Amino acid sequence: MSSIAVPGALAPRRTWHTDLPVLLVAVCWGASYLAAKDITTARTVLAVLVLRFALVLPVLGAVGLRSLRALTGAQWRGAALLGLILSGVFLLETYGVVHTSATNAGLIISLTMIFTPLAEAAVTRTRPTAAFLGAAALSVLGVVLLTQGGGFTRPSAGDLLMLLAALVRTLHVLVMSRLRSVRGAGALPLTTVQLGTAVAVFAALSAGAGGPAPWAAAAGFGGREWTGLLFLSALCTLFAFFVQMWAVRRTSPSRVSLLLGTEPLWAAAAGIALGGERLGTPGVVGGVLVLGGTAWGRRAAD
Repeated sequence: MSSIAVPGALAPRRTWHTDLPVLLVAVCWGASYLAAKDITTARTVLAVLVLRFALVLPVLGAVGLRSLRALTGAQWRGAALLGLILSGVFLLETYGVVHTSATNAGLIISLTMIFTPLAEAAVTRTRPTAAFLGAAALSVLGVVLLTQGGGFTRPSAGDLLMLLAALVRTLHVLVMSRLRSVRGAGALPLTTVQLGTAVAVFAALSAGAGGPAPWAAAAGFGGREWTGLLFLSALCTLFAFFVQMWAVRRTSPSRVSLLLGTEPLWAAAAGIALGGERLGTPGVVGGVLVLGGTAWGRRAAD
């Protein structure tokens, strides 16, 4: 373990060693919406989700075998509950991105940063500050404009699914922070049990939904699809998890959160630059308002 430095002593020359990997995680997460959209159809959502997380589970299990054995029965049950909620997040996100643009998906899901403090305030019966309420209103206005494209129309089914995903993400964060049984559990076994539960849910739904089985979908993949799947599994899941565990031990959680908060910016950049997506004037204004509102809201909540 490195020694604790005086604040500022580490800054110019060394903090980038920690910041850069975390920023790369935000870039990967931002690009994940376009990658998922590129390899997934409405019929293959469940199969792709099984493959994405089943590929990384053996690695997580092998690395964290000892910590998994140390979990109590209550911790296993709490982690499994969180895994059920997490499966809902991924289902809504993946179905959502199939039916909307990657840009919209990344920006709408960022509303979690606004919804979470609002939900926490409701649970603890505390009144949000005027600044935070203003940031929330700005973000909501941004989403309204973002989903209109070139004119005022009803939001797409994908936009609504992403909005629901942001709400369920908020629930996941709230339950994780308030569930007593998991407070003493390590991040590695907690994540492993959650992902294992989610894979079990996806596999069960896939078996009962009548769509292609995961191995059948994989057999039909070409090089492009396998590249996208490995990107989602290796970089957006495995790499991202270990970087977060590594970074929070070397810098502040607030700094990690700030860097990961750039995810919607990278989602928009990937959708526009690589996916050829176009927002239109209302969408551009809306995207700017969402980014500004969530950044303002994060500062106001802190």
